Amino acid sequence: MKPGGAGTMQQQDVIGETSQLIGCPVCDELHQLSRPSEGRRALCRCCGTVLITTRERAGIQIVALSIAVLVLVISATIFPFLSINAAGLGNRVSLLDVATSFRSGLLVLVSVATVALIVLVPAMRVALLIYVIAPLELGRAPLAHARKAFRAAQALRPWAMTEVFSIGCAVALVKVSDLARLEFGPAFWMFVVLSLIVVASDRFLCSWSIWTTLEEAERP
Repeated sequence: MKPGGAGTMQQQDVIGETSQLIGCPVCDELHQLSRPSEGRRALCRCCGTVLITTRERAGIQIVALSIAVLVLVISATIFPFLSINAAGLGNRVSLLDVATSFRSGLLVLVSVATVALIVLVPAMRVALLIYVIAPLELGRAPLAHARKAFRAAQALRPWAMTEVFSIGCAVALVKVSDLARLEFGPAFWMFVVLSLIVVASDRFLCSWSIWTTLEEAERP
């Protein structure tokens, strides 16, 4: 839809006309905007991407889930991830062991990049979300550089690959299970829970609502 056109974005009912515009982050389609009623979503008419999600107390839920992610990410790097036993020999490893197991060659870059994408990036992203959203939920003014922090959190989203790592581990472990006896450590189950929390947190997160709240809080 072009600015000033007659098309409107889909809701689960209908969205009225307004002078404001919102662009779809996937297909760049522009839509006339009005805030959907509580509990409903605004969808891109072209590709169906969710543009606005309104949920009561969504901010405090995102903060709570982000704190849970932060705790689980830190704990999962410390506790044992997996134990392997074969031919009378056994070994137990954690994510820190993986990061420090290679000390030379290109495999160092691989191990560092792996740990960064599944631990450091998710931790940085949720920390930025807490930094931005927590003051707003407490009724206070946004902290310094809140806009830049939220923009950085959104930029990090595609690089936080915790759930991808969990799925990859599940596939690999199915293949290895025929060759050795496997025992899942606490960190493995933390990553399973972590993946579910990350998915739930992303469903609660509405970028438009946060940007709008920041703008309203910054007005004199």
